[in-house]
Amino acid sequence: MTVLYRTYRPQKWPEVMGQDHIIEGLKDAIANGRISHAYLFSGSRGTGKTTVARIFAREIKTAGDDTYEIDAASNRGIDDIRQLREHVSVLPFSSPFKVYIIDEVHMLSKDAWNALLKTLEEPPKHVIFILATTELDKVPETIVSRCQTFVFRKPSREIIRKQVTLVAKKEDYEVDAGAADLIALLGDGSFRDALGTLEKVIAASADKKITREEVEAITGAPRAGLVNQFIESLIDKKEDVALKAITEAEKGGVSMTTFTTLILEKMRFILLVQHSKSSEASVRDRVSPDDWEFIAAQAGKNSLTPSTLVVLLEAADGVGRARIAELPLELAVVKICGIV
Repeated sequence: MTVLYRTYRPQKWPEVMGQDHIIEGLKDAIANGRISHAYLFSGSRGTGKTTVARIFAREIKTAGDDTYEIDAASNRGIDDIRQLREHVSVLPFSSPFKVYIIDEVHMLSKDAWNALLKTLEEPPKHVIFILATTELDKVPETIVSRCQTFVFRKPSREIIRKQVTLVAKKEDYEVDAGAADLIALLGDGSFRDALGTLEKVIAASADKKITREEVEAITGAPRAGLVNQFIESLIDKKEDVALKAITEAEKGGVSMTTFTTLILEKMRFILLVQHSKSSEASVRDRVSPDDWEFIAAQAGKNSLTPSTLVVLLEAADGVGRARIAELPLELAVVKICGIV
């Protein structure tokens, strides 16, 4: 099977999701004839930096044989940049510009940076550099100051969820709402990672319908039942049951960060439904029928307090830093169940 992320990589501006602020800026620059000689795209992995660079090259009518992609992780030395400097002086084959897309540019050596700086200071008129990095803080300020800088945002979970659903449909698969939402969560703000997870699930699926249970089984994500068990016991102040759920999650190799995120989100939904009838439709659209039944039942108890979520939010902040990942959540349970 073809890699989904490559198969469905955006080819035109309207297909790029979650980066409207960047797309509009680049489109305006092209329309007004104000194309810079150097751009710096920064942002976390899988947010579309290289994809947007390729589309930009095509939009300024740069042919494939005049577009060069360089992986700085593999070509990071001064000799590599010296070869690049010799190459840029040659005129384009069939385009107004030659575009050089340098990925993971923060990996360049100090000498290579100095060599690249000289080229950026006095570039040939026919050359455009697009530097891409996941670690902007490692790019020298002398380089940053000579580029137009665009920061790519992590797409929201909702945007990734829509992309997962769309791609699955194009592959003739139906993904239920709960499954799409969990895949989006596991993608952690990366289209590439989310579609990689979808691909893994499709490869293991026995039919054309993908359920949340399948995603949980294939990825090792927390079971919805375990999350529900924790939430219900917390709402009912059953301390021992809640602590047992955490222990089961830990024994199953579940990421405490993912476990806590799923708990927080479902408890948020319960709180919304408990206090706002107008929120019911949007919540129902985000979850599976079984999850909706659970959320509605817990909301009907009318006993979830905002203070419970505040304590859990504090625990979520501590999970990633704690030497024992389960401890912040365990402390939260003791604190919440101890409140009279």
